[in-house]
Amino acid sequence: MLQVKEPTLLDKILAREAVVGICGLGYVGLPLALTFGEKGFPVIGFDIDRRKIEAIEKGESYIKHIASDRIARATRLEKPFSATMDFRKASQADALIMCVPTPLNANREPDMTYIENTAKAIGPYVRPGQIVILESSTYPGTTEEVVKPIVEKLSGLRAGIDFFLAFSPEREDPGNPNFNTATIPKVVGGYTKQCTEIATALYSASITKVVPVRGTREAELTKLLENIFRCVNIALVNELKLLCERMNIDVWEVINAAATKPFGFMPFYPGPGLGGHCIPIDPFYLTWKAREFEFNTRFIELAGEINWQMPHHVVERTMDALNEQGKALKGSRVLILGLAYKKNIDDLRESPSIRLIELFREKGASVQYHDPYCPKMKEMRHQPKYMLEMESVPLEQGVAEADVVVIATDHDSIDYQKLVRDAKLVIDTRNATKNVTFGKDKVRSA
Repeated sequence: MLQVKEPTLLDKILAREAVVGICGLGYVGLPLALTFGEKGFPVIGFDIDRRKIEAIEKGESYIKHIASDRIARATRLEKPFSATMDFRKASQADALIMCVPTPLNANREPDMTYIENTAKAIGPYVRPGQIVILESSTYPGTTEEVVKPIVEKLSGLRAGIDFFLAFSPEREDPGNPNFNTATIPKVVGGYTKQCTEIATALYSASITKVVPVRGTREAELTKLLENIFRCVNIALVNELKLLCERMNIDVWEVINAAATKPFGFMPFYPGPGLGGHCIPIDPFYLTWKAREFEFNTRFIELAGEINWQMPHHVVERTMDALNEQGKALKGSRVLILGLAYKKNIDDLRESPSIRLIELFREKGASVQYHDPYCPKMKEMRHQPKYMLEMESVPLEQGVAEADVVVIATDHDSIDYQKLVRDAKLVIDTRNATKNVTFGKDKVRSA
């Protein structure tokens, strides 16, 4: 009797029959799951947040820039996208992709809790022939030093022999209209050459361009370099902004003029601090790991420190501006305009606005916020309890009640001319009022 050969993982990938399991359905995992589903793969999403699972089952989105009808369509495909809290179903997947947070702890050191817990959750259900891929931004060595031993111990299998193991850094940019998950090139590094080949085949089936590198550490460091590059250059212009304030020079005009050079210059812009899950955090992941090799990354650490101090600068500028009007910050009413870390999205991860609220309250100010994309404060990992009760106030009401409006996020939907006209004092950290034609005497940059 002729024996039928079992299809390999590569066979399943090429036939789009490989079941893709996405562990973590946040800003990275959800769009990745939808992309695989739209390319014809059966997808299972895993998350510990019941609210996300219930939303997906109803075809509803919990992320602003992802439309609900996109989720609804994905759940109705011939190979439907499903979501669950039951990690035992990890055994049903052919590929398990981990998209979980990698925050810093109180000492600005890597917090591996989410990666470790996810590896422990899927470890007992990893089977021969599967591929496990980590996407979380992290220090070089995490895939081999953290994920590999946990999965090997719990599964009794060997990476590179019984199951495949790889790292592929996420490159999501929420709200960017020019790029999406499918069109952003994907870097891939495997534990072995064959691991790289399998991971490359998987992503190539859904993403326009895949860039293989030698191993997991090269792929891990690629992501850190991308974000450290931005962190360092943002720190440079933030420091330049502080100097320009003393020299009475418009730093925004200087940057825009320099940007006319068609070679050798890339514009970066100052702000009230860094937000998002990667740029404020990634530099500290590398500096922490570098100490293991008795190496001090002084340049990177300095950039991180400059950016972390920017919210304090905004508060100081606000105090000075109020003093000019004969008012103290203590007892003043402050309206934070924009809660998200960048404009036109609802993402609060590491948003400098959160830190600004804390600092202003510590100085004795009464603080409200307005953000059209964040009607209620979202629960996050590190957040004072009082913030959970905060809600966005109507803009006109907030402006009328405030002694000072601090523009922390420059959402396009705001009428900045009207804002300046109605406000008593405006602190602009984003150059949002650049086109305001009257009332500019009320505006101070920060």
